[in-house]
Amino acid sequence: MNPRTRGATRTAAALTAALTLALTATACGDDGSTTGEEGSGKGTITFWDNNGGPRTKIWKQIIAKFEDKYPDITVTYVPIPITNVQSKYDTAIQSGGDSLPDVGGVGTAYLANLVAQGALDPVTDRIDDSALKGKLIKNMVESVRAAGGADQELYSVPTSANQGTLWYRTDLFQAAKLPAPDTWEHFYQAADELTDKGDNKFGFTLRGGAGSIAQALDMMYAQSGISSFWDGDKTTLNDPKNVAALEKYVALFKKVTPAADLNNDFAKMVAQFDQGDIGMLQHNLGSYVDHVRLLGKDKIAGIPLPPSRAGAARTIVSNPVDGLGLFKASKNKAAAWKFIEFAASPEMNSLWNEDVGAIPANVGAADDDWIAEAPPTKAALESLNDPRTKVVQLPYYLPDWNNISKADNEPSFQKVLLGQMTAKAFCDKVAKELNAAQADWKEHQG
Repeated sequence: MNPRTRGATRTAAALTAALTLALTATACGDDGSTTGEEGSGKGTITFWDNNGGPRTKIWKQIIAKFEDKYPDITVTYVPIPITNVQSKYDTAIQSGGDSLPDVGGVGTAYLANLVAQGALDPVTDRIDDSALKGKLIKNMVESVRAAGGADQELYSVPTSANQGTLWYRTDLFQAAKLPAPDTWEHFYQAADELTDKGDNKFGFTLRGGAGSIAQALDMMYAQSGISSFWDGDKTTLNDPKNVAALEKYVALFKKVTPAADLNNDFAKMVAQFDQGDIGMLQHNLGSYVDHVRLLGKDKIAGIPLPPSRAGAARTIVSNPVDGLGLFKASKNKAAAWKFIEFAASPEMNSLWNEDVGAIPANVGAADDDWIAEAPPTKAALESLNDPRTKVVQLPYYLPDWNNISKADNEPSFQKVLLGQMTAKAFCDKVAKELNAAQADWKEHQG
């Protein structure tokens, strides 16, 4: 069996498995998990942290504050490594649902999988009846809604989001008397003028290894200004404007970037930027702490990707939104909801996001001191809150999205960087796979 056949088989198997789970639940009148109860609003609830380890300390602080406010509720904290969380949920669902938590961290990247298996309660009405009504960033709410699948319910309460950020070395820009890369003209000018390959200095570093396609999509849609991932049932990924944007992006490789970028994942790319004379990096807010630690606040700045042209609305590709899900199997949903509402409150949401360096979902956190002291986060929050900003909602609900947008096509993206495949051929290939996945998904929605 050749690699293409293996990839197609794996893709079909993943799609079939996810759809079978959903269809079985519907056909049998079963929701895929044990139906829970509202409960007394007191007693013990279990919370699964979907990034246990890095976030354990901050969650324990929040839990302690919650238990102080609600002394008749005890939260059992279970840290789940981020690499294992989806399989952990799937295993618990497939064993009947009784071992699922009352509350769990749920990211939009795998939200549809949990919704298809009937594991989560919708929380739309609970939000509307709570202090959270009208207090959650609209673009994050829409990302969660879109990621859930076909209906318009919310299946998690958004708590945070990341955002594509253009990082740049202010010291290098000042020395070269260059304007900030706040337009695409300024970006490409700086990429050229900060490059001196003979002296091992480069204007930009890009991601050619694992995770490369996500960052390419950021750059493509930001430059093209196309504001929707779909045009009817066909993806806009291979629209001529996106193809042209990708051609400009990949043309930077080895011209103004290190050759090592071909195999860089995010860790190698960020380390290369922080330890060398490289002018710009496109990543997300998650690397801010590393930049400040290694370069110092006075040498680094981060801004949202520029609008496609002067005066145009900014176009942002949706980043996975983290959130808290209420599991249908819970026997004490009243207490579980109290915990979710507390954790998503302005004070706790701000505390959590300050610790992890992400954008808080609760608008009440926008004016907190730590955001004012973190200009990249403040700029990202303002752009996300801007009513003119267009967010391109990626189809996280597709069972095969991760395969198509990651491992199955990353080798092809490397071929584009090396000039062995055209940007148009790459976009057409990925678009064909996405269109087929979308058609299969829609076929099973009835």
